[in-house]
Amino acid sequence: MDWKKEAGRILMHVGQKKPLVHHLTNWVTIYDCANITRIVGALPVMAHAKEEVQEMVSIAQALVLNIGTLTPAFVESMLLAGKKANELGIPIVLDAVGAGATRLRTEKAKELMHSLQLAVIKGNSSEIATLAGLNAETRGVEASKVEKDLKKVAKQLAKSSNATIVITGKEDIVSNGKNTVLVKNGHELMGCFVGTGCMLASVLGAFCGVEKNSFKAAVAATCCFGIAGELAAKKAVAPAAYKNEFFDAFFGLDANTVEKKARIVEVE
Repeated sequence: MDWKKEAGRILMHVGQKKPLVHHLTNWVTIYDCANITRIVGALPVMAHAKEEVQEMVSIAQALVLNIGTLTPAFVESMLLAGKKANELGIPIVLDAVGAGATRLRTEKAKELMHSLQLAVIKGNSSEIATLAGLNAETRGVEASKVEKDLKKVAKQLAKSSNATIVITGKEDIVSNGKNTVLVKNGHELMGCFVGTGCMLASVLGAFCGVEKNSFKAAVAATCCFGIAGELAAKKAVAPAAYKNEFFDAFFGLDANTVEKKARIVEVE
């Protein structure tokens, strides 16, 4: 697989096809999620009311579920939207924000995972380890150290959930249970402002909206996201300015740049 060309190809398809990405997402970062979805070339919609989520997801090409600011009622809307998406064959991305931090958050993340067929499950090391059934503690929404090979954790959860797993970190891990890659693009400034992970979930949704193979979509989305982060760091060294440069870098990203800068390594 020529991952560099594949990532560039899928990025271009997002801009050409402009998929509608329905979000039930984190109220802390909802504005940034809408922005990054539009910047990458897709169309965002943020409909949360249980009375309309099924109707809204019916016209979308992807669904993003983010439990960052969950409530039981919010999860009820997620389940309604998710079941409708499954019925229509619309891919679902779950961002398991804070799984492992509280019992409610962990239980609801697992309920979504077990009740719905997900295309992609994204989280940091401890969030994914929690969903894989390991003892892992999440400090709020920040990852704690997991005493196990994360590539094996991703592979295990991918097999049990039949979804593509994305573990974010210094090197992002993407696995579908059969194949695993490391995405080595990115920059440390990406972790210096709130919302980076939530925005990645939105980009994953946009890429899944144009690429049926969720593994290919996840690798491409994660790579392009990291490249934008690297480009932004060339123009800004502080979080506020960096965030704006990140948006602009992603807006200007093209297939040629992706092919030149992608650092994707296949793992046995």
